[in-house]
Amino acid sequence: MNKLIIEGGVPLAGDVRVSGAKNAVLPIMAAALLADSPVTVENVPHLHDVTTTMELLGGMGVSLMVGDKMSIEVDPGTIDAYRAPYELVKTMRASILVLGPLLARHGRAEVSLPGGCAIGTRPVDVHLQGLEAMGAEIEVREGYIHARCSRLKGRRIVMDVVTVTGTENLMMAAALAEGTSVLENAAREPEVVDLARFLRAMGAEIEGEGTDTIVIHGVPHLSGTRYRVLPDRIETGTFLTAAAMTGGRVKTLATDPELLESVLLKLEQAGARVNTGADWIELDMRDRRPKAIDLRTAPYPAFPTDMQAQFMALNCVAEGTAHIIETVFENRFMHVQELMRMGADIQLEGHTAMVRGVDHLTGAPVMATDLRASASLILAGLVARGETRVDRIYHIDRGYEGIEEKLARLGARIRRIPA
Repeated sequence: MNKLIIEGGVPLAGDVRVSGAKNAVLPIMAAALLADSPVTVENVPHLHDVTTTMELLGGMGVSLMVGDKMSIEVDPGTIDAYRAPYELVKTMRASILVLGPLLARHGRAEVSLPGGCAIGTRPVDVHLQGLEAMGAEIEVREGYIHARCSRLKGRRIVMDVVTVTGTENLMMAAALAEGTSVLENAAREPEVVDLARFLRAMGAEIEGEGTDTIVIHGVPHLSGTRYRVLPDRIETGTFLTAAAMTGGRVKTLATDPELLESVLLKLEQAGARVNTGADWIELDMRDRRPKAIDLRTAPYPAFPTDMQAQFMALNCVAEGTAHIIETVFENRFMHVQELMRMGADIQLEGHTAMVRGVDHLTGAPVMATDLRASASLILAGLVARGETRVDRIYHIDRGYEGIEEKLARLGARIRRIPA
């Protein structure tokens, strides 16, 4: 099992190109199952989760071809199986996203109950209740969702909780349903909007994406298309936070400032100078120590839970005391104990962490517990005195493309070694 070795103390400086968004490309690849001809997805990041999705689709008989310019062609016309096995689904929760497309296009699906990062319970009840309302017959047995239907029927569905994957699954299913579906209390995340735009490029009739009410008018079929995935806002935010922590200056390229308004606001409150253009963001924190900032996670457009761990790392070395309230996932403070091994001063009480900034962190061996926790430990290592060894970095490879290579080009002393 590989490790990352980090020697801290170097301010990051330079330009870094942002990859395509993991949380957008995975549902888009699943949505390709709805098409009646090949789909080409561009700006695909080289990530373990993308590889897993390719294995999942390939195991169903779908033809896949990796092209140049970070593109993948998905030909769903060769599909000959409708099962998502436990062996793959257990490693990646997004595998549940094949359920809606398989049902809508082929009338059957057998999908393992999902796994993924152990950051809290994320039940699939919303997915199943919505599909049942649209006419699917669903039974859960022996760890698998067994679903069948004739053509799904459009329905008005009010989701009990805001769920990104639930919104995406039902939106994909509704795209080929008979009649009109209305999804209320829908997720507003940019990745949901990107999926809606992709479906529309295939011929779907969708309106309201980016609001809490999405209307889908079902069509008889969807056609292949070529589509470019939006940039990864979480990767962008991670590099900008790293620059703020290290007292550096970093310009992120091929990104979209409009996707990160809540994050950029918090970085400015921490004392950073932030400048933006149409597809770039530059952060300058030279000669300044960040100020502690309170934050509360919530669904988009509020502060994203996927940036909570990185901002906790920033607060660990900031001037002052900050309170971080996590409202999305109940187990998303597992990085706290590892940060404390490096000298962080953090107190937990329920879903609130009180972080008192310290003058410096000290390098130590630490263990990643989930994807974003991995990022927080790497960021802490960048500012720590001495050597930090981050173990179980297979988590980071699920969501960050070549993170050590990108950081090294910004001046970080970081390398990957085999265990």
